[in-house]
Amino acid sequence: MTATYWRWGSEALSLLLSRDAEGEVRLLTVGDEASLPDPVSEPDLCARLAGAVLPLVEIQTTDTGRLGTSGKRHVDGAVTRRLRYVTHDDDHDPATGARTLRVRLADGVSGLRVTAVYRLHGDSPVLHAEALVENAGDRTQALEYVSSLVLANLAHRLPSGRSWEDGLSLWTAANPWSGEFRWTRATLAERGLYDVGMVAYGQTGSKNRVSLTSSGSWSSSEYLPMGGLEESGTGRALAWQIEHNGSWHAEIGDRLGDVYVALSGPTDREHQWRRHLAPGESFRTVPVALAVVPRGGFIDAVAALTNHRRATRRRHPDHDRLPVVFNDFMNSLMGEPSTGVLLPLVDAAAEAGAEYFCIDAGWYDAEPPGAVGPGGVPGWWDSVGEWQESAPRFPGGLGEVMDRIRGAGMVPGLWLEPEVVGVRSPVAAELPEEAFFRRDGVRVVEWGRHQLDLRHPAARAHLDSVVDRLVRDYGVGYLKLDYNIDIGAGTDGGDSPGDGLLGHNRAHLAWLDGVLDRHPTLVLESCAAGGSRTDHAMLSRLPVHSVTDQQDFRLLPAIAAAAPTAVTPEQGAVWACPQPEHTEAELGMVMVSALLGRVHLSGRPDLLSPAQLAVVRRAVDVYKEYRHLLPGAVPRWPLGLPRWRDGWLALALTAADGTTLLAVWRRDGAPAGTTVPLPWIEAGAEPRVLFAAGAGPTLRWDSCAGALELRLADQRSAVLIAFDAAAQA
Repeated sequence: MTATYWRWGSEALSLLLSRDAEGEVRLLTVGDEASLPDPVSEPDLCARLAGAVLPLVEIQTTDTGRLGTSGKRHVDGAVTRRLRYVTHDDDHDPATGARTLRVRLADGVSGLRVTAVYRLHGDSPVLHAEALVENAGDRTQALEYVSSLVLANLAHRLPSGRSWEDGLSLWTAANPWSGEFRWTRATLAERGLYDVGMVAYGQTGSKNRVSLTSSGSWSSSEYLPMGGLEESGTGRALAWQIEHNGSWHAEIGDRLGDVYVALSGPTDREHQWRRHLAPGESFRTVPVALAVVPRGGFIDAVAALTNHRRATRRRHPDHDRLPVVFNDFMNSLMGEPSTGVLLPLVDAAAEAGAEYFCIDAGWYDAEPPGAVGPGGVPGWWDSVGEWQESAPRFPGGLGEVMDRIRGAGMVPGLWLEPEVVGVRSPVAAELPEEAFFRRDGVRVVEWGRHQLDLRHPAARAHLDSVVDRLVRDYGVGYLKLDYNIDIGAGTDGGDSPGDGLLGHNRAHLAWLDGVLDRHPTLVLESCAAGGSRTDHAMLSRLPVHSVTDQQDFRLLPAIAAAAPTAVTPEQGAVWACPQPEHTEAELGMVMVSALLGRVHLSGRPDLLSPAQLAVVRRAVDVYKEYRHLLPGAVPRWPLGLPRWRDGWLALALTAADGTTLLAVWRRDGAPAGTTVPLPWIEAGAEPRVLFAAGAGPTLRWDSCAGALELRLADQRSAVLIAFDAAAQA
């Protein structure tokens, strides 16, 4: 059957599409322009790709399901097979450099119209994708699944005789609370996906899949909404991220002798999501991004995603200034602030070099200090929602502390958990029922809290009034927005609980945009029980992100070193909690963990000795000398992505001017020396220690081998090193 082929994209990333005589459109493959097959000189290859490929958008409806397969996979939808080409267009925005391809398809039976949307930014090898489904028919259609991106033929470049089950490796990241960014790599066979040999007998494949799913309002509480595939031996790789702050799904499966990946938001099977699309209505999927690199493996694909995150986020002055923030919670006041304990902390934080001071949880708590409520949490846990200062804690008013913060040369901030209302809060009775999450008409309770539904104007108006009042009355320049419950599958007020959650997720993002529109210099920190909402939907709006709640400085380096896989360095806030019991070497480890991200001081600097405080201040002063390099820097992991118990860890950031910043940690049980390969450092460069504490490091740089031999005499110690750009010229 005659097919028409066309390419779209840039030199860095292009799409090869086909349209057959019946109007079926397929995305055959993606890659750098030089790697795409030529339909003229390689017609057999292109025909083979067309035979194994999937449609641009996968759709399943209740009354049609799937054809040619069954099981749990989200491919081969019956509606999908009927989609035919209508038209396509290619737009270019000179202001942003973005190019957008829209391919419009239609199903003549159901009346569904589908637009696959692909977007590229400049010369980036990252494809941004989403889909739009419109009902142009005369009856309601019940959607159960719509893909944001489907890409097949992922194994076609493997050498002859190399099976996809062993030739492709899958990268995934478990994301446990206080142990975030746990990346592992395994072949598809090791993940449980095999070529079972049934294609030769007319079957589509194994009917199995490897799937990652997040359900509920914590988008990353079990896994990061990310993953990747890497070809063994070649270094060709792709990495994806699902850019959504709620439920999502990713699956990798085999089909007709090759491998596909399908990415989406919520689904019926996994998330209780259905959308009843009435005539004239439309549905838009959540956006996803896909980085494809010809070499360098998964790490180079992550670097491409890092640049994509910067190119597609809301601009904020905080991205360039990177102020040092002191927060009084972690290993410090732990939710028990008061005038008496805060004033010495304010002075000590200023002496340590902090530029912002954020009063964390408890500033509104009228109950006695130390009061314990359900589950061993503070007594105010189930009464939050009004966000008024506590008179017992601040007898002279909270303004007294705010004035002290400003007088010490710092910008004041407050902790806020805006999305929840405690069951004992007066706000729980003041707002209408529809302003809260409900299931089957019953208001949902989770850990003593109700969840606000930000689709409702009363819920948004309440939060707007809170934020505007805090900015007006206290002059806050910083709000830490925390979120400590996962509310489950969803809420009423949509076609299904999952549809209600999706609507709320999108309303939440719109609310955040509104806050920043009104207060463009206000710094908003994203936090959700540490890193339980690490997704680009949130990070594209909020300039600072709390990566973890980890309190043990010995465990924190494994999190801090891996955080740049998902968070740009200039946004990733890492705790640095110096304590009086720390040795000088331990203080060095405490501080280095934060020095290649956003420094969030906490702990008890007011109790440190002058010598200890001097170590902290020296680290902060050094940070201020080079922090301008972090925006634009891309991460590398010369010792590999950190495992949880690794004795030696290393994170390198290479700035736009060529400077490389290298943090190395030695943990308990590790030998005193290690060799750190740095093959990208140019000849003539020499390492320079920026910061270390304790016995200090011993360095020997082998420029010919591109390797740094490093010794740290103390366990629980660390060092920050620079290879200056000027030395590489």
